[in-house]
Amino acid sequence: MRGNPLHRRATIALTALVQVVALSLAAPAAIARADTATAADPARRGHECATPSIDRYQQWLASGEGATVPATGSLLVRERHGYAAKVTFVGAEWHVAVVWLGNRFEAQADLSDSSGFWLTYRATDDLYVQLRPASHWSGGDKWLTLVPSTGGKLVRRFFSFSPDRWTWLPELGRPAHSFDSALTEARGLVFVGKTPNDLDFRGLRINGYRPPCL
Repeated sequence: MRGNPLHRRATIALTALVQVVALSLAAPAAIARADTATAADPARRGHECATPSIDRYQQWLASGEGATVPATGSLLVRERHGYAAKVTFVGAEWHVAVVWLGNRFEAQADLSDSSGFWLTYRATDDLYVQLRPASHWSGGDKWLTLVPSTGGKLVRRFFSFSPDRWTWLPELGRPAHSFDSALTEARGLVFVGKTPNDLDFRGLRINGYRPPCL
């Protein structure tokens, strides 16, 4: 036996109304998710500088110390919607690649309240990163910590500023300054290595510090 046509039409109308209400309730949540995604994307919220940068760091440099490709100058290259800092260490000698924390050589940052930094990178061999202060910039006798090889895979790793995580190498010399003093007047992070290495840096976030754009 067939049902009442009026009853069927009322049921259809009620179902449609329920669907419309459900969509209207879901819309704010969808918009919120979109806003969250936008906020999480540095490029979308204008996070980067007007000139090439990675997390607002504009000065990724080959210093000319050791055989590297490029030999000197900026390491920044276009990578999809942003930039990467790429350098190759050639041969068995000490090589140097630099990041100026304040985007100019004369600048320095007080990182004494920072817990450390996140680094997104690829490396085909182990290397070290030195924390170089403004008052003791030159020379290899600096506090450093190991940056492990990633086997060529892109990884994101946290490096603590806890003093027991930092050391020095006899071959490069013992620092004449304390690690705490290096934190208070940090001029740059300097990547050094003595083996062939293909390096690709994609991110650098220092806890509690936001570099100024030039």
